[in-house]
Amino acid sequence: MTGNTAKHIIFTGRVQGVGFRFTAHSIANRYRLAGFVRNLSDGTVEMFAQGSAEDIDDCIADMKENFSGYIRETKIEEIPCDVQYKDFNIRF
Repeated sequence: MTGNTAKHIIFTGRVQGVGFRFTAHSIANRYRLAGFVRNLSDGTVEMFAQGSAEDIDDCIADMKENFSGYIRETKIEEIPCDVQYKDFNIRF
């Protein structure tokens, strides 16, 4: 899947050990996004999402709603699309 936009997202807060990646995977697939989600060693969660800008924004909004008590900050950066991503995966 090639999208018309891509975003690199870092979620901070209590975002590890609460089912965050699996929920992100489910929501991203609902919006048919490509990319990945993974835990980082500093306790944050990194997400690369590629697709339509509206679908990415809706996905992020759903994540914030699902984990409203856990996410302290969300950093979002628009980045170039990467054709290597065809679907959305959890990285371990």
